Amino acid sequence: MKTITEHLWFNAPTRRAFINITPRVEALVRESGIREGLCLVNAMHITSSVFINDDESGLHQDFELWLEKLAPEKPHSQYRHNGFEDNADAHLKRQIMGREVVVAITEGKLDFGPWEQIFYGEFDGKRKKRVLVKIIGE
Repeated sequence: MKTITEHLWFNAPTRRAFINITPRVEALVRESGIREGLCLVNAMHITSSVFINDDESGLHQDFELWLEKLAPEKPHSQYRHNGFEDNADAHLKRQIMGREVVVAITEGKLDFGPWEQIFYGEFDGKRKKRVLVKIIGE
């Protein structure tokens, strides 16, 4: 069994962003030479997320509106955590969208369902953060 560990780095210029990282993960799978296995993609910061969904027009704006209804950024005073920082909503949004995904590798490619893509979700941007990509297989 072979394992490869890589890191993707992000510094979103806005507080919130959704970034399609599928091409970068696919390139790492190709470079690994692994034909059959698993690919873990994991947000390594507690105010960011990795998730799988469609890259359909408008969907990310719908995510943004939905998350803001569930965990509004303001007023900051609504959260106890914000006595120390102003990012309590980002922690909650990450909890909803998830920490990681695992995708099967079949015949050297990510084995997705129709329209599936991997996204990095940023909920407290404007600083450097990383995503772990661990590829395991043969």
